Amino acid sequence: MIVAYCPSVNGLERVELAPGAPLPSTSVWIDLISPNREEQQAAEKLMGAEIPTRKEIASIETSERLYVEPGAVVMTAQMPMATRAIDPAISSVTFVLSAKRLVTVRYGEPKSLVLLSKKVQADPTIAHLGPAVLLALFDIIVDRCADEMEAASSRYDELALKVFGDGLNMRKTASYQIAIKQIGQVGLHIAKMHDVCASLSRLLLFLSPHAKRLGLSDDQLADCKMYGRDIHSIKEHGDALDNKLGFLLDATVGLVTLEQNQISKIFTVLGVIFLPPTLIASIYGMNFDNMPELRWQQGFEFSLGMMFVSVVLTFLFFRWKRLL
Repeated sequence: MIVAYCPSVNGLERVELAPGAPLPSTSVWIDLISPNREEQQAAEKLMGAEIPTRKEIASIETSERLYVEPGAVVMTAQMPMATRAIDPAISSVTFVLSAKRLVTVRYGEPKSLVLLSKKVQADPTIAHLGPAVLLALFDIIVDRCADEMEAASSRYDELALKVFGDGLNMRKTASYQIAIKQIGQVGLHIAKMHDVCASLSRLLLFLSPHAKRLGLSDDQLADCKMYGRDIHSIKEHGDALDNKLGFLLDATVGLVTLEQNQISKIFTVLGVIFLPPTLIASIYGMNFDNMPELRWQQGFEFSLGMMFVSVVLTFLFFRWKRLL
């Protein structure tokens, strides 16, 4: 499907093209959503640059996602939705940018592009040029990255409160298992956000050497640098959060180990407590003829009493030593 955005009085007008319909020559932003070969060729003809296919987007190397075509620059970057989408073709968006137009190729539904669509239709201050639309998208993407990282930070705070607060205790092994799983999920989220930030940082750095080719103004170059600093700050926040997650995971595993040691300790102490009565029972279980208490009428009660007293004394000893 092709959605073209053409200049109008109030901004860019959204035009959803029917299959086989020609692309408007005034298109400023061409959004290719899971395009077929004919739609891709129509955009390539208007841009004068080859657009990578879905297979090429999925298999392209990280170092080769940014390159120059005769009529435009081609850049592939991961979007914040990559934190929830494993398929690189779904979570990545390819930008084909010239001084006049922007083409986006996507196979998913990034929220950033949905917000950009609403913004360019309602904001007449955005210049009707491809670079201006792309910079407006960067502004939205930086906010989305910050929101994703803030959400991960909030989940970390909740998990830390559960682990170190009253939400878990030494008797709730299942709760610890859930906490470890959730810590892993947050860690995976942050790891993917690292990839997103690294991808966007490379893209922003790639734009600067091609500023003249794309007709970027000094203000737009300054905006690119600002967005780069913002992305770097978000990545640093992720690094700090990743370190805290490592500490939280170690602490949770340590608490699980303590609980297991406590269970082993209880069984060990119980075994020691019942060792004296077992010894007494073993002695009086011997049937030698010369045992003085063998035919004693009170022998049974006497042996049970000795067992009871030995258990009580051993228990009190362990309580005194604070081992129970």
